[in-house]
Formats: sequence, structure tokens, C-alpha cells
Amino acid sequence: MDLSGKTALVPGASRPIGRAIARKLGQAGVYLILPTFDWPESVLEMEEEFTDSGFPHMSIPVDLRSEEEVKDLVGQISNRFTNIHILVNNIERGGMPIVHGSYDLPHNSQQWDLEIATTLKAKWLLFHHLFPFMQSSKEGVILNITSVSGILGRSGATAPFFNDAYSAANRAISSFTESWAREAAPAVRVNELMLGLIQTRHGEGTRGWEELSYLEKESIHSQCLLKRTGTPEEVATAALFLIRDADYMTGAVIRMDGGITLGNNKVPQIPKGILG
Repeated sequence: MDLSGKTALVPGASRPIGRAIARKLGQAGVYLILPTFDWPESVLEMEEEFTDSGFPHMSIPVDLRSEEEVKDLVGQISNRFTNIHILVNNIERGGMPIVHGSYDLPHNSQQWDLEIATTLKAKWLLFHHLFPFMQSSKEGVILNITSVSGILGRSGATAPFFNDAYSAANRAISSFTESWAREAAPAVRVNELMLGLIQTRHGEGTRGWEELSYLEKESIHSQCLLKRTGTPEEVATAALFLIRDADYMTGAVIRMDGGITLGNNKVPQIPKGILG
């Protein structure tokens, strides 16, 4: 897919992973449409960076959990653009147990609903209302960004980072990926990039990482086959491949987790057997 002159909607571009993906697309000549909601300082940094880089872009304040606001967003886009070619469905809210504690605590009274509404419902709203507009391009791509929390849940070395609702929402998105790929074909490809612990997102630089003990950090690295967390730039490189180069791929879930889902179980030598 030739990206030059295409348009992309990239939520979450004020934060490191979304920013790295949007940066890759901007460098490829894509016009960036950037919904914003919170993190005002990060939004300002994003706008300054993309302006200085000369990337054509527009940022639109919107609460993607609200159907009415998503409809209004799509209306604004359709009034200005003929097509949207790319949706990077990068929106989530994960309450980390090491930061938030139990759902039973008073300050978490809305946390469950927040995680489901942001991580799951908002992705569905974007697809549901943007897809008819994308269909007309005859060459579209939807990329769902998810987490291995949907596989691991609140267990093992990564348990401090993955809440129950966040984990359940991420598992549900894989069902969306398959259903949307069937619904959108052949005009629009739909794939999923499932992330492990990434720096600034459940890895180093994440709020809560420094609250882990040395042994807890070592346990995480030990469970990961590559013995480290990933970087936003590595995520952006994989995302660009799925958007630009994977023309014959749809309905696929690509796990980019450094092997943390497989864990550190060793492969033993083959036994001598009893027949010899």
C-alpha cells in the first residue's frame, strides 16, 4: 500500500506508542488526524513536534467513549476529506493493580467501567462509525493495538500491571479483529498488534514500574525470552509493516511481546527412551 497522500486516524498519538506510530506515518507522507482527550502537556508536545517536522495533521478534542462525540468526529472528517484510509485503533485505559490497588477501594468505584469503555467500547465505536466512510477508499487498513493481558490476565510476573477488566477487554478485541476482517473484506484489511511490556506502557517509564522490587523486575525479565521490555519505536516499525507492507494479511493477531507469553520454561533434552 502506497502511503503517500493517504489519511490516517491515530488516537493516543500524544503518548509514546501512538506518537511513534503517527511519526512513522507522517514520515511516509500520511495526513494525520489525531483525536485528543487528556494529557494536555503531551498533546502540546505532539502538536509542536509534528508542526516542526512538517507533518500535515489536525488534532480534534473528543471523548471517544461517547457515541455522539464519535459521530461528530466522523462528520468533521467527512466534511473535510474524501476518504480515510487508515485507522490505528490505539485507545485504552488500564488500571494497574500496583498503582490503583483493588477495585473495592473507594477511589476505584468507576475504574472497571472506565477500563471497559475506553479499551473496548471506544474501539468499537470508531470502527462502527468510521468503517462506512473507509469502505469507499477501496484500500483501507484497520490496526487494533492490544495487550497480552488478554492472554495472561492477572497472573504471573506481569500481574502488577494487568487489571481484570482491562485483561477481559483485550481478550474481547481479538474477537472484534476476526469479525471486522470478515465484515470489511476485501476493501479494508483488519489486523491486530498484541503488545507485551513496552517501555512507557507497562515497562520502564510507566507509572508504577519503580514501585516494583528488584526481584519483581527480575522476574518479569526472566519470564521474557528476550530478557527485556520493548520500545515504542519497535512497536511503530511493526505497525508500519502491518499497515504498509502486509497487503495479503487480514484477520491476523500478531503477538509482539518478546516471548513473555511463552514464559521461561526450558526445552529439555530428549530422553534416552526405554526401547534402546
